[in-house]
Amino acid sequence: MNSIFSLLLSFFLSPVATNYSLEVSVSNVPTNKGNVFVGLYRTKDAWPEFGQQFKGKIVQAEKGTTKIVFENLPEGTYALAVYHDENKNGVLDKNLVGMPTEVYGFSNNARRTFSAPTFEEAKFNIQKDTKHTIWIK
Repeated sequence: MNSIFSLLLSFFLSPVATNYSLEVSVSNVPTNKGNVFVGLYRTKDAWPEFGQQFKGKIVQAEKGTTKIVFENLPEGTYALAVYHDENKNGVLDKNLVGMPTEVYGFSNNARRTFSAPTFEEAKFNIQKDTKHTIWIK
């Protein structure tokens, strides 16, 4: 009987893993054509390579603002990379010199001229349900 009581007591006293949601608003989407790709990253080692993200979503573009929700995220540090794949070819198109020809953005609206921002520039913390807006251009 004591072992059952101890088991129940430990269950109620043990820390409960808390998971949160992240609502991402992608602003300045130029058209309803194509998809918006959103990559959610947890480490600088994977940043910002699509296919290396912690979680990713592809949603139909909505002109103006496209919203995406990630559920069940553990507390921690994250960064977002987003692009509008207007022609639906599954990649961020670039010109001959490697400059993107489709609009894109990063969390904290971090931006550099000739490269992606660092993970440090784009990172943010999730400690509760969170909303984040990214302006793409």
